[in-house]
Order: sequence, then C-alpha cells, then structure tokens
Amino acid sequence: MNNLEILANALEYIESNLQNEMKTEEVAKACFCSKSCLEKIFRHISDMSVHDYVIRRRMMLAAKLIADNREISLLDVALVCGYSTNESFTRAFKSVWNINPSEFRGMEKFSELFPRLYPPIQDGGSYLMMRKNVDISQMYELFAQRKDCYFVCSDIKRLVPINEISHKAGDIAILESMKRLQDAAGENDIVFRIGGDEFVVLTDSEDEKYAVSLCDKIKARNGETFRFEEKEIPLELHVGVVKFEGKCLKYNDLFEQLHNEILNYKS
Repeated sequence: MNNLEILANALEYIESNLQNEMKTEEVAKACFCSKSCLEKIFRHISDMSVHDYVIRRRMMLAAKLIADNREISLLDVALVCGYSTNESFTRAFKSVWNINPSEFRGMEKFSELFPRLYPPIQDGGSYLMMRKNVDISQMYELFAQRKDCYFVCSDIKRLVPINEISHKAGDIAILESMKRLQDAAGENDIVFRIGGDEFVVLTDSEDEKYAVSLCDKIKARNGETFRFEEKEIPLELHVGVVKFEGKCLKYNDLFEQLHNEILNYKS
C-alpha cells in the first residue's frame, strides 16, 4: 500500500468515525500502518497532525449541528461529536472557532471553515496542491442554479509572517477572513472555503455592480487588526470578482477557474 492509499484510507476512516472515540493508533491500525508512518504522511500532505485534523472535522460537525438545530443542547452536540463533558467539548470548539459554542449559536450564518480533505494526486513524483482536493462538490447543485451569478474571491495577504508568529495566529486570521466575507455578504449569498486561506462568496446576483460593492466592503476593512494573545495583528485580503466562463458548468472547471482568478489578482 503506497502513501496516497494510506492517506485515502485514513481520511475515509476519520470521516466515518467522527461521532466515535478515535485515537491516532486506531486510525493507523485501520490503515495497516504504524502511528509514526501515518503521522509523517499526514504532516507532509496537510501540515497538521492526525489529531488536529480530527478535532477540526469534529468541530465542523458540531458547528453545523448547532446552526441547523437551534434547540439542541450543547451537551447533546458534545456527545454526538465524541466528547463526554461540556468542558472538553467547549475547549475543542473554541480552539477552532475562537468563540464558545453558546456564542456560536447566536451567529446568523454558518460556513464550513474546514471542509473534508481528499488526498492529492501524485504527478511526476510530487504532490499537487492539497487545496485542489477540498471537497465542496456537495454545492454543485447550487452552482448550477446560480451559473450566471458572480463570485467574489479572496485570500490573505502575507499569511506566512502571521504563521511565523504562531500557527494559532494563522488559524485566527483565516477565521477572521471568513467572517469579513460573511459580514459583507447579503442574506442569500453563500461563503465557502476553497483552499488554505482562500474563500469565495457565491452571490445571488447577476449584477456585477453588486459583486463589486461586496469587494469594496471587504477591502475597506484591510488593515483592521485581530487580537492574538497580547498582539494586535493587521489583516489584509486580496479580493476580486469573477463570473463562470463556459457554456457548460463543470465542477472541476469552476473550481480551477476560481483558483486561477485568485492567482491573477495576487500577481
């Protein structure tokens, strides 16, 4: 079994067991490899440990449960996500979302901050970018319904120096980036993540001026700071507008076009 097969099996096992107790040793055993081997593969491809990935995916499940079921108790959410106490669940939730679950319940919009990952394709001995394997295919029907609407694409300027302060600071920067797009977006607009620090607003409008107005709102906040420990860290976003080009909407083509648009306005 090669590394990509191990990674694929690990990701599938994790996704199938988010509601169960799960240790890295168990994931490795299910993939017929050692814990150290699995950790090495995971860090090389995703730059995080198996444990960190599991927490992120569980907290996405938790956030969706809270957002979709306003009456559900937080203890029930904790139990569904594999936590036996509110305290341990709250710590894990805050480590990802930077707010407590009770505060999250009051948010008007839910965007999946950390979608499921899929293993990258190996090409000529090197791995293609993991970002091309973030699974947002469940949104394809919505894309098709809005194929003539505009997208607003964004990513973070100078994320590397923020990560050099701390990877936690980088996580908060990504969360703040998503929030800025959510704040600018209209009631029927959808915010989703397509890569490490890349987000897209799928508008519900065929009016380019409307999409540009969202860009202006987001850009107007460039330079505003977010707080990490005792530091105030400025955050700026690249932002651009794009409309799908093509006669037939294909998921892979759209996904690639959104990434290319981001690359274009960064260069």
